[in-house]
Amino acid sequence: MQIRKPQAQGYAEKDGSFKRKDSTFRDRIAAGTKFAPESGRYHLYVSLACPWAHRTLITRVLKGLTPLIGVSIVHWHLDDNGWRFATAEEVKEAGEGDVRYGTVDQVNGFDRLSQLYSKAEKDYGGRWTVPVLWDKKLNTIVNNESSEIIRMFNKDFNEILPEKYAKVDLTPPSLLEQIDELNGWIYNNINNGVYKAGFASSQEVYSKEAQNVFDHLDKVEKILEDNHSRNKNYLLGDELTEADIRLYTTIVRFDPVYVQHFKVNLGMIRHDYPHINQWLKYLYWKVPGFQETTDFDHIKLHYTKSHKAINPFGITPIGPIPHIQPYE
Repeated sequence: MQIRKPQAQGYAEKDGSFKRKDSTFRDRIAAGTKFAPESGRYHLYVSLACPWAHRTLITRVLKGLTPLIGVSIVHWHLDDNGWRFATAEEVKEAGEGDVRYGTVDQVNGFDRLSQLYSKAEKDYGGRWTVPVLWDKKLNTIVNNESSEIIRMFNKDFNEILPEKYAKVDLTPPSLLEQIDELNGWIYNNINNGVYKAGFASSQEVYSKEAQNVFDHLDKVEKILEDNHSRNKNYLLGDELTEADIRLYTTIVRFDPVYVQHFKVNLGMIRHDYPHINQWLKYLYWKVPGFQETTDFDHIKLHYTKSHKAINPFGITPIGPIPHIQPYE
């Protein structure tokens, strides 16, 4: 029997394999369209735990969009009714500027993310996922596909950005083919690969998918080893690209969560992949946009206390310590 709840990230096939559902809202911000690039018009709904939402937060910082696009953060706990926002009591307890419980819905005042989807489409019956890019002028969802949101952030606000940020290009034409090629196999085998292992419901599928994750981590390790031997810090050499952002949000979660929670435990980044680990530490400690958007408390609490089928008692492991090693 297939599990197809609206808030679910995907569903299990009869053979025990995990299938992720497609995103629904796929409009684009572009000059001359009903979704024109404007300062203050758009709002981003995210979870600090979600790797897909994390992509948009990093890109928002790198492109200087923080003054133009506001953010609301859902609570780390995902229950049977989907994502919720922090209550007034939780916000008061946390104190000003503390997002340990997330934030309130700063635009619509909703209690649940599902209400946002219903406002955009009255009879909506799909997933209630993050990220969501919301249009405050038309009161609707522009897009809820992270890969498309980060491309919009990269290009479509340039005309209203200061030159310093407008010239930042995370998908330069000269590298676009290589970026798309990397994104393709990294998404299928690593970003989504950990989920395919972790949500597998048969031993055979789990074993295959877990091994596949490490086969492709080996491939990334070789790429970075070659680059580091030439004093190049990124996946495609000297230039930070979208490919680095999309891989980072999985790798930064790998040791703290995925090793134990999704049982991808043939190795750890810090112990078994020295060049991926060096790349990870460089991004986290040296590149603006990465550390300040990474919240290990939200990450660990979400996975360990939201997935009851995997962790019925909601026990959150105390390690690893530290969550990420210092850059040397």
